[in-house]
Amino acid sequence: MTPDAEPRARRSRLSEDRERELYTAVIDLLRESGYDALTMDAIAARTRSSKATLYRQWGGKPELVVAALRSCRPITAADIDTGTLRGDLHELVRLRCGTSVRDASLMRALGQALHKDPDLMRAFRTLVVEPESAALDTMLRRGADRGEIAAGRPAARFVPHMVLGALAARPLLEGAEADPAYLAGYVDAVVLPALGL
Repeated sequence: MTPDAEPRARRSRLSEDRERELYTAVIDLLRESGYDALTMDAIAARTRSSKATLYRQWGGKPELVVAALRSCRPITAADIDTGTLRGDLHELVRLRCGTSVRDASLMRALGQALHKDPDLMRAFRTLVVEPESAALDTMLRRGADRGEIAAGRPAARFVPHMVLGALAARPLLEGAEADPAYLAGYVDAVVLPALGL
């Protein structure tokens, strides 16, 4: 699935403004009540939509929530091409830092729901993780094609784990969010040397 692919269940297209309004309402409701307490009834009431329309467009709560979360990231890894792998990785963590710091508590709460709800995990993997991982693979292949890293470098398959680990581990280990300076240092000290740069 490409980064711009729509959830499987969508059958018709809403206007951009209406879609943005729906996604904003879903994110607001998530912040207010958390994933487990969020219902399609509450989303329908907040957005002045019918539940039937929401189900027709997104298929269910997991797909709608993940689509709303994805809408918070208007730029994806697929949009990044600075001309160097180092530049691409720095831009990637800079963009991730902006969204992760802003929505850190939301993502931590959602993290628990991801582990409890297989449908939410499946939607998140399909609509967010897989497209971003594929784009990161493309980024690394471009770096190999330019001769920046060796093709087949064993550490390349662990770059998503390293980046996600940096975002998740700092709050646990140091009680601070992974800010831009921290992530830039992490890329230079950990990710790039692992790739042989």
